[in-house]
Amino acid sequence: MRVVSRTSGVRFLLVALTVSASGAVFAQQQEPSDNSIVVNGVKSAGPEIKGVITARNNDRMKITTADGGNTIVAVNDATQIRTSGGLFSVHSKMGQDALLNGLPVTVKTWHAGDPQSSAELVASRITFRNSDFRTASMIRNGTSQRFEEQTAATENLRNHLGDIDKYNVKATTEVHFDTGKTELSAQDKAQLCATASQAQAQENALLLVVGYTDATGSDDFNQTLSEKRAGRVINYLQQQCGWKPYRMLTPTGMAKADPAAPNDTPEGKAMNRRVAVNVLVSKSVDGL
Repeated sequence: MRVVSRTSGVRFLLVALTVSASGAVFAQQQEPSDNSIVVNGVKSAGPEIKGVITARNNDRMKITTADGGNTIVAVNDATQIRTSGGLFSVHSKMGQDALLNGLPVTVKTWHAGDPQSSAELVASRITFRNSDFRTASMIRNGTSQRFEEQTAATENLRNHLGDIDKYNVKATTEVHFDTGKTELSAQDKAQLCATASQAQAQENALLLVVGYTDATGSDDFNQTLSEKRAGRVINYLQQQCGWKPYRMLTPTGMAKADPAAPNDTPEGKAMNRRVAVNVLVSKSVDGL
């Protein structure tokens, strides 16, 4: 168990947790078909690409697939961007600013020119899940970036969302797990209750619990595992440590995103198999 301070990462999580549900759940519309686009008289279907956005540069994005391959895809005004999930699985139209680093996407493409001459791929439709979008919003420095402009773009986004960050992070406690497991050790249980006791002394304190995994296993497995780990910690805090549910912010699972250490060593993987318990106090009452 370690007590660490990782304020910037938690702030991004708080930003993501404030995203409200779309009001379009009662206005589901029929999905339009892909636009028929012809460039210089040549248009042909390209591959469907499933992967994660790992870089953005204006109208181009890099997709990294599960096998580690990278593909550059162009996005234009005709590209349809859709997100699905939530109540009734309603599909909602999104703008290009929703294409965040770390976002798993499915991209239908076409060739802008002769495919035999390495023509550029253009996205005709990009789809992703609401839950993946929320997760991508929480990722802090967790993606491979190859475009220099992204540094400034990330800082602008951080400044833009600064007014949503209404909490001060007072402390962060981390408990760790064996590979693929969710069980808490006796030492971890004792430290969780100690953390709850210390936070209880602060009248306005809230807890935010976030689960993580190492890079072992599939993305779906790790997402579920990170959520189970967060749930196990929350249950123990509430049932055994006496922490009140109304003083708990909505938990989340981050899977292997935002690693605490490189995943290429056993020691690094052990550090990444963790749950972070963040003690927060609203800025409006901090110090009162």
